[in-house]
Amino acid sequence: MSNQSTRNLIRAFIHEINEEKRAEFRALGYGKKKNRYTQEQKDYAIDMAQEKGVRATARILGLQRKTIQRWLRAKGIWVKRCPDWVYDWAYWRKKRREKWERIRAYRGY
Repeated sequence: MSNQSTRNLIRAFIHEINEEKRAEFRALGYGKKKNRYTQEQKDYAIDMAQEKGVRATARILGLQRKTIQRWLRAKGIWVKRCPDWVYDWAYWRKKRREKWERIRAYRGY
């Protein structure tokens, strides 16, 4: 079996699992007009978000990331706006830009 066909099989398997989770989420019912989601759906999403992360849960369930974050905060679970690596990446990007600006200024570009 080639690498490409193996990748396709893995992607198909992941897609199938995600579809099952999305169907299970929807099978938990529909909320009333004011509340679009039932408490069971919210609890399901919260449990999944704690296990897999907010962004992954939002992608799998087809929800807005901010909706899941709002549910987590309502339960008293603190959620960062972005992962730790983003701050580190932004710091080093800023340093690289400063370095190249100094080089350009020195060379007169």
